[in-house]
Amino acid sequence: MSPNLISEIFNHSRSIPPPVCVEMSGNHQNSLISAREFVHSAALHGAQLLKFQVYTPDTITFNSPSPLFRVDSKSQWSEYTSLYDLYSAAYTPWEWISDLFSLSRSLDIVPFASPFDTTAVDFLESLDCPIYKIASPEITDLGLIEACCNTGKPIILSTGLASLVDLELAVDFIKQYGNKFMILKCVSAYPTPITDINLATIPWLREKFSCPVGLSDHTLGTSVPLASVALGSSLIEKHFKLPSDTLSVDASFSLSLDTLPSLTTSITEVHTAIGTPTLIVPESAEASMSGRRSLFAVKDINIGEPFSISNIRSIRPSYGLHPKHLKLLLGHLSPISLQAGEPLPETLLQLLAIH
Repeated sequence: MSPNLISEIFNHSRSIPPPVCVEMSGNHQNSLISAREFVHSAALHGAQLLKFQVYTPDTITFNSPSPLFRVDSKSQWSEYTSLYDLYSAAYTPWEWISDLFSLSRSLDIVPFASPFDTTAVDFLESLDCPIYKIASPEITDLGLIEACCNTGKPIILSTGLASLVDLELAVDFIKQYGNKFMILKCVSAYPTPITDINLATIPWLREKFSCPVGLSDHTLGTSVPLASVALGSSLIEKHFKLPSDTLSVDASFSLSLDTLPSLTTSITEVHTAIGTPTLIVPESAEASMSGRRSLFAVKDINIGEPFSISNIRSIRPSYGLHPKHLKLLLGHLSPISLQAGEPLPETLLQLLAIH
């Protein structure tokens, strides 16, 4: 993907179908070979944008036996004893990130990332990362946002755990630096119940913040992303996995990469179907115009014979007088002779001096 598409994503015009951002997250099975296979599979299935998460267990949390650092028993990842254990299993080693960025670019995919501290931003700048995504738990970390702003690159903000106050603070902060930005409607539940997604927030956010708004989706399936297109989504971020992956930490709520082409096609179709507000009959439907109703003689009618519901009717096709005139004609004497199956001519009202 060229920088032109990045500009399109952030220019708020919604003139192109929203691209799908493929999120790898921890879906690499703790293997660089699998991570590289993921990138190759993403390219094979038409990915344009590929996002990574850049942190280490030590940059995102603290290795402590305190109950405060335990994984919630209701969490998707409750099998892990602590946050440190979870992020040790989920993170992508930074030396892999460098390799995967290069591989993505060689396959015509634009890679970018969510950094989780300022050292990650410094590292990503060494890779010329083109976009920075602020994950919703980090939206209150103004130091991290500032580091991203200082790069001059576009910034994506996720709303998953953000209050309106949090979002306003982050947006106001970014505006001080002048970076382009986008907001992604998100619910940080894995998977997200359909009843909680509230897609109506997308146009509300777009109007409130005057910026492009997309969707970071953790629901199962593709109905929610497609619905978001109809509401003006500018970008759709979705977790994906290799088709055979059942081991990675996010595999249970991720789409298989081999479903990406059908999702992309459906997004394009929905975007095209939205079109513009109009009642102009398109060329494709012009052949059906004859199916409209009009007034026809359904019996032979002689000159001087009164029009009645038994000898004129509103029927298909549309070659006769408009049906709105039916009641006006009833009881009037015909000034012309008509054969059954003959349309009532447009001149009939003039002949009868009916206005």
